[in-house]
Amino acid sequence: MKDFVFTPEISAAAPALRVAVVEADIVNGETTDALWAEISRAAALLAGTPMEAVNKRPAIAATRAAYKAAGKEPNRYRPSAEALCRRCVKGLELYRSLAVIDLINLLSIQSGHSIGGFDADKIEGGLLTLGIGRDGEPYEAIHRGQFNIAGMPVIRDAVGGIGTPTSDNDRTKLSADTRHLLMTVNMYDGGGTDAECESFFDEMRRLLVRYSSAENIEIKIFNAK
Repeated sequence: MKDFVFTPEISAAAPALRVAVVEADIVNGETTDALWAEISRAAALLAGTPMEAVNKRPAIAATRAAYKAAGKEPNRYRPSAEALCRRCVKGLELYRSLAVIDLINLLSIQSGHSIGGFDADKIEGGLLTLGIGRDGEPYEAIHRGQFNIAGMPVIRDAVGGIGTPTSDNDRTKLSADTRHLLMTVNMYDGGGTDAECESFFDEMRRLLVRYSSAENIEIKIFNAK
């Protein structure tokens, strides 16, 4: 299990933040029709609801507040969970990908948490650090190319940034060859009550086992304060 620390700057910007680091052995195949049906049902629950309700969801509101405190405009650089939920509200089709990527998206739609998904074998070193992006810091975002992460919460390994709530880095992205998953659940609102957290992680385990044949699932929660 990777260790995880917070810089003083991110702890000050998001004092309620907790990050769950999840590791598992997986098979990352194509998304099945059964998983896509679950995603479609979750999206349908949001379709047609008021758009302003998206940003009022506790997890999304807390993530947006952290962006503002860190120095980033969340309306320009939307956290991934918010972007997914906005597509659902508009009734737009979601993108179908690999199983683990899509089940992460499903968990984000359900919870409002922006969740990072990484190939653990591509991560350098045993320590992950959550801090704030710097001016000019290089970051190759998936499907975006060079991405301005200045003032944005960013998780770094020994080489550099691997994930933000808006987009993960291409260097450590999940692929069909991924066999060792690392996920970071960014709970800027603290994750809710103990019962809500337990329900979320039960759902995560169910999805990982059913749709990626996950084994050896480990979860450890780290606190910003």
